[in-house]
Amino acid sequence: MRRALLAVLAGGLLLTGAACDSDANSTEADAPAPTAPSTAPSSAAPDYTADTKQVCAKLQTMYTVELKDFGAAMGKLITYREAKQTAEAAKAETAAATELKQIATKIRKDTAEAENPEFKAAGLTSAAKIDASAANRTYIKKTTTMATLDKTIEGQLKGWLSPVTGYCAA
Repeated sequence: MRRALLAVLAGGLLLTGAACDSDANSTEADAPAPTAPSTAPSSAAPDYTADTKQVCAKLQTMYTVELKDFGAAMGKLITYREAKQTAEAAKAETAAATELKQIATKIRKDTAEAENPEFKAAGLTSAAKIDASAANRTYIKKTTTMATLDKTIEGQLKGWLSPVTGYCAA
């Protein structure tokens, strides 16, 4: 959205510059009288860049802590399934779902501090997607080997995190 706004502003400046060039032959008498600068508040959109970077830095720890713990729980789940240890596999599945809920909680908490209301909403969307997956567990049921873990989780992560990563991407 910021890029679109900048493009519109740049286009407006180019048109204004072109209009000024076409008036080059006019005299000072034709020029309008100068006016006092306006004290009205600017209608420019607020700049959330610095705050967004701070919130994204907080979210970054999710990759080194919460997602790592989720991956470990999923690894245990697969190990127990392959060993046909049903009771332990059930516990690992519950642990993986709990880790997902913690990820959702972190996203919700960190993005709630954002000044940008759209970023806050994106955080709520990501958290809701993750909570739904933690409750549904369909993707966990599909994950029976390390090969299926990579295929299943990669797509899930993109879907879960895409609302917030749009704000935290370079």
